[in-house]
Amino acid sequence: MEYSKQDLKDLYDGKLPWEKVKEIMSRPKDDDRFDKYVEILQERVKWPERILLPIGEHLYIVEKGGERIVKCDCGHEFGDYRRNWKLSALIFARDTREKLEEIYPGVRCPDPNFCEVREYCCPGCASLLKVESVPVGYPIIFDFLPDIDAFYRDWLGRPLSNEKEFKDVSYGVTREWGRQHDRTCR
Repeated sequence: MEYSKQDLKDLYDGKLPWEKVKEIMSRPKDDDRFDKYVEILQERVKWPERILLPIGEHLYIVEKGGERIVKCDCGHEFGDYRRNWKLSALIFARDTREKLEEIYPGVRCPDPNFCEVREYCCPGCASLLKVESVPVGYPIIFDFLPDIDAFYRDWLGRPLSNEKEFKDVSYGVTREWGRQHDRTCR
């Protein structure tokens, strides 16, 4: 059974009754489901760059001037998709009992000596993009580094032009932070 673009819009907007949602989720996916999904997302953003892959609520990997970057639906650009976008986000760390109790009141509050909650927000629109709960001092988690070329070439059968090396380039950012720190401390 093939679902219309309107069915999928209603699904993503949470407007369908549970029975319909369950039916759509349980059946084999339409061959063009990904394309319809990206079409819907593309219609909702105000910028012209082609969405290659959504990577979270508000975030997309887009094609811009031969590069692939992470972009928020407000238009803010986080840079190369192979670099952890969280390194360019606004980060609010709930690392004290007072800050943690705002979301985990009373006995549910984790011990701030062992746990912190990090909230990553877009510098352009302040949308909350991701929340992670981690041990104190734990490195920023890189959730998802998709092999976009393999996805388009091997899964969709439509290779992208201008293939990129598939590797995490986040280390360049943190290395530069370390160098800046060293220069500041001299």
